[in-house]
Amino acid sequence: MIKLESSDELNANIGTKIHPSAVISESARLGENVTIGPYCVIGDEVEIGDGSIIGPHAVIERWTTLGKDCRVFQFASVGAEPQDLKFKGEQSSTIIGDRTTIREGATIHRATGEGNETRIGSDCLLMAYIHIAHNCTLGNRVIMSNLASCSGHAIVEDRVVIGGMAGVHQFVKIGRNAMVGGMSKLVQDVVPYTLVDGHPAKVVGLNNVGISRAGVPLESRRLIKKAYKILYRSGLSLAEAIAVIEQEVDSCEEVEHFLRFLRNAERGICRERRDFDEK
Repeated sequence: MIKLESSDELNANIGTKIHPSAVISESARLGENVTIGPYCVIGDEVEIGDGSIIGPHAVIERWTTLGKDCRVFQFASVGAEPQDLKFKGEQSSTIIGDRTTIREGATIHRATGEGNETRIGSDCLLMAYIHIAHNCTLGNRVIMSNLASCSGHAIVEDRVVIGGMAGVHQFVKIGRNAMVGGMSKLVQDVVPYTLVDGHPAKVVGLNNVGISRAGVPLESRRLIKKAYKILYRSGLSLAEAIAVIEQEVDSCEEVEHFLRFLRNAERGICRERRDFDEK
């Protein structure tokens, strides 16, 4: 590692600004117009894309790739070794897309397993003190609210919103455009386009607002609603519901994704919460 005495020592001709107190590895690669704040630590083989801003006291550890125009706020830790007893120091990575914001105190760990990766997409908002564990995969435009956590190997598809203090069990999958209520406990897969809440989480309906904001066409939304009712209101088993949806619901990209997710739900799916069941 080297400690730069001035911002003139690295890429001065491309607008990169580095605070004199920052510590940056000689093998790190910084893009154009990158800003590195006071007391940051940038580790070996780190790549930071053009226009990204790293706030004070942030730590980005080895084999992390950060895309363009990202923001990492103070005291965030990105790419640290995983909290996994199976980890033996192997080379693994953390890869983050463009325009993703990582707020203060967030922790994101690199993968367990030689050559494996923890991957986060573009345009995500990861709020203060969230945790993303080893081998997780997050899609694009994911929002994780304060103190939400994803355990190892969790998969979060595009445009998912996870509420504050929610906990996602290892290997759980959350389907696209789903919304998870604050403080929920997720131990089974969350079907795309649904809204879940509770401890453990149960489905409380379709995420109609999220689906609309994602620009899903009206006809596709109607078909999603029909598939949802067959899955949750017909009294059929999962396998039976899949067969009926295939026969009775017209095909569109959203319904096909809905069916693919159901066919690959290895942990089972969150079931619907019915008020009369609790009385």
